[in-house]
Amino acid sequence: MKAFKYIILVTFLCTVLSCKKDFIGGNPQGELTGEQLTTQDGVEALLTGAYGLLNGNMNGTWGNYGAAPSQWLFGEVASDNAHKGSSNGDQPNMNLIEQHSPTSTNDNLSNIWDRCFEGIQRCNNTLKVLTALQSGSTNKFSEARATEIQGEARLLRAHYYFFLVRVFKDVPMITEATTEAAVANTADIYPNIVTDLQFAVTSLGTTKPKGQVGRVDKYIAQAYLGKVLLYQKKYAEAYAALNAVITAKPDLETLPFTDNFNIDKENGPESVFAVQHAVGTDGTGGDNGNVGDMLNFPYAIACCGFFQPTIDLANAYKTTAAGLPYLDGTSYRTDPYVSDMGLTDTAKTNYKVNTKLSLDPRIDYTMGRRGVDYRKGYGIMPGDSWIRDVGNAGPFVVIKNVLDQSQVASGTGPGNTNITGLNVNLIRLADIYLMAAECAVETNDLPRALFLVNKVRARAALLPPKTIASGAAAANYHISLYPSFPGADYARNAVRMERRLELALEGHRFFDLVRWGIAKQTLESYFGFEGGYFNYLSGISIESRDEYFPLPQEQIDRSQGILTQSPGY
Repeated sequence: MKAFKYIILVTFLCTVLSCKKDFIGGNPQGELTGEQLTTQDGVEALLTGAYGLLNGNMNGTWGNYGAAPSQWLFGEVASDNAHKGSSNGDQPNMNLIEQHSPTSTNDNLSNIWDRCFEGIQRCNNTLKVLTALQSGSTNKFSEARATEIQGEARLLRAHYYFFLVRVFKDVPMITEATTEAAVANTADIYPNIVTDLQFAVTSLGTTKPKGQVGRVDKYIAQAYLGKVLLYQKKYAEAYAALNAVITAKPDLETLPFTDNFNIDKENGPESVFAVQHAVGTDGTGGDNGNVGDMLNFPYAIACCGFFQPTIDLANAYKTTAAGLPYLDGTSYRTDPYVSDMGLTDTAKTNYKVNTKLSLDPRIDYTMGRRGVDYRKGYGIMPGDSWIRDVGNAGPFVVIKNVLDQSQVASGTGPGNTNITGLNVNLIRLADIYLMAAECAVETNDLPRALFLVNKVRARAALLPPKTIASGAAAANYHISLYPSFPGADYARNAVRMERRLELALEGHRFFDLVRWGIAKQTLESYFGFEGGYFNYLSGISIESRDEYFPLPQEQIDRSQGILTQSPGY
């Protein structure tokens, strides 16, 4: 058997009760023979290596942005929610993602392709060696643990393939049984993803394997299966899987929104599937931290001023006199709120927050606005001094991925305050509520859709008001429950808007627009609005090819023509 190229070996120092993130740690130790790996320890180490790619990092810390588990670049910058940020000349290939004009040599595409396929290969190696071990006469796993390992590896493989198929659409399916040197990318791989997830649902229990919180379990498998079925518009099947998780979890309204973005509250009851990040104590110098988001901080807090919320997103948080969102996609842009952007020097100096704006409180827990309290310890966001280039990306900054100031010392890598140990939630309970609400709409269960959306909004209404320097509320925070959903179209728009408001900047938006079939109309409307402030976005049109991205040219070249490029590229 050939030696495997990438292996992470781990010494399990944690006990069943105390282990948190430790099991994803460890350093590459070179190559081992197949005989050395065909043991229980070898299989467990291979499986740990498969988990290790969840943070999108194979080695080092820089350069993992396209593979970030937050999917900030493909899921948000490619949408109407976020700008690349920073300056125009920094990471110019990201500008092409934002403008929907990437070429097949864009390094961000190679980044996610390489990392995900490395994760897939690690899953396949785990399954292959497990089969070899179990076919022997000694040193075998119990049948229960062997099945559980299969479930873990196949769920992880489904995850990596799901990330790939959303970005590229046409992706080759490679399993532990594949023997060909190159595989065509002409088949629909969604059925394979579903099969892996269905196996995980039946083979994993509701408690974490080996008692380690970062491992996958039955609830994750059910939630992920529901999500993938939803992408296939199999609403009734998705609804059943998602409702199974909702039934097993606490009432969303009792779970604080802010816990999802607090390093001291990680792996709480809303966190269904989270990528475990660790810094400082694992000996890797930050490699197991949140390296994918390491550019995405306000410029005065840490490197590097990337990932800025759009003006359009800020205005989407406006509410009507009834405390509801504007659902038509354009009315919230009337008399647009732009903070202090575009003011003359004197007017900018004298700028004051308009506290009379009627806003959903989630705006100030999603983006930083000048004159408004930011996060604990940082005080009032001062405006331009926190932004690398206001003219390139506007007046707003991110919040969700930033630590409270008191958490920086213990929660960031040694000498790297832009690499945090904050987990990234791939699926959280509010996401599941809103996916289930979408299924409810499409299966004509409007009362259930109303209930689920209103649960998300009721929780949001509990957020404490953010304040300005005087201590007064920073807005007329006004968020109400929907009294009814009078029809399917209204309900559909309400669910879609709620996903934007609740999950903004968490990697979902672009993929949602594509699967809803409204990417062209939404993004062209957005470019027409946002392009009035940023010339580089003006006049962009969206074609059918722009719902996906080109396969990396180097992969097509290596396949000697077996892989085919995405249509339109």
